[in-house]
Amino acid sequence: MKVQGKIEHKGFGTGTWALVTDNKTYELKDAPSDLKKKGLKVEVNGEVREDVMTTAMIGPVLEVQSFEVMD
Repeated sequence: MKVQGKIEHKGFGTGTWALVTDNKTYELKDAPSDLKKKGLKVEVNGEVREDVMTTAMIGPVLEVQSFEVMD
């Protein structure tokens, strides 16, 4: 699936990276270091992992397969 939004760092525990859309927040799994930049507008191609639980529990876990920076 493809999801567009903005990258944010959420301060739960040691912190986690998230993709925030207009109506949902996804916790990013296996995000490459180039994606971990606050405020970056991106389109992420990935898979929602229903079989993964995290300590942050901020939303569905989105396993990143690829991404593209948007203007």
